[in-house]
Amino acid sequence: MGRLMGATVGLLLGVGLLLMWSATWHDVPTLAAPNRVRTAWTDLAAQAGMHAVTLPAFAGVSVGLGLVVAFVALGTGSAVSVSIAFAAIVAVLPLGYVRSRARRRRVELSQLWPDVVDDLTSAVRAGLTLPEAMMAMAHRGPEDLRADMAVFASEYRASGRFLDALAVWQERLADPVADRLAVTLRVATEVGGTDLGRMLRTLSEFLRTDQRTRGELEARQSWTVNGARLAVAAPWLVLAMMSGRGSSASAFDTPAGVGLLAGGAVVSALAYAIMLRIGRLPEDPRVLRSTR
Repeated sequence: MGRLMGATVGLLLGVGLLLMWSATWHDVPTLAAPNRVRTAWTDLAAQAGMHAVTLPAFAGVSVGLGLVVAFVALGTGSAVSVSIAFAAIVAVLPLGYVRSRARRRRVELSQLWPDVVDDLTSAVRAGLTLPEAMMAMAHRGPEDLRADMAVFASEYRASGRFLDALAVWQERLADPVADRLAVTLRVATEVGGTDLGRMLRTLSEFLRTDQRTRGELEARQSWTVNGARLAVAAPWLVLAMMSGRGSSASAFDTPAGVGLLAGGAVVSALAYAIMLRIGRLPEDPRVLRSTR
């Protein structure tokens, strides 16, 4: 009982310190994370369609979930070390969910981009200007992209500047293909010429070829990813079933038990990262960011 009360007091103290620290986030937003981390989170949140979620808020939710799991585990009689281990695992799960959602949305958009480019090509050949062709996509484009096209249309109506509206649309999607398309349209606007239709047709053909090849490779390597997830989750599920027993719970609070948990966590993380690295396909980085 004394050990449980001590752990409870420690967790409450941690929650209090976290709340006190969170009160200062709006005063020093530039110190919330390094520029690279904030940029990476902005891109990830945009790719997942979670534009309103800030990094401090996401970090607070993740830590809060971990603390809740720690309280529940301690209340059910689990060892303190096991409770902390599962709290850390649960605290990381929201990041995994956001990454999975972003990856799934990138795959869905990759199937739509060739049709988007074809629609823009048809609109330009029909005599529409580039802003008109882009705004028309908010009503006649693919369903999953209409909201993003509507943001472009709203920005263009408000400012009347095509390049600025294009930059807002580009950063909202945070997609390498959207970057290529935006750069193509930007060059066509600034330089002019009669090769825009040819450029868009070439881009459409390239996107279809890339989509077909990537789809075949992803179908073949999916078993590697699923195997990695199953191999990592299995021992921790067994640990969860064993940790509620009295003798097992006390064993994990010894130095040897803590060392076993720490070693298992390191081995699981390394094995999972290596297996994902083996089965992962290369992803296009965002090298054509907006310069707005």
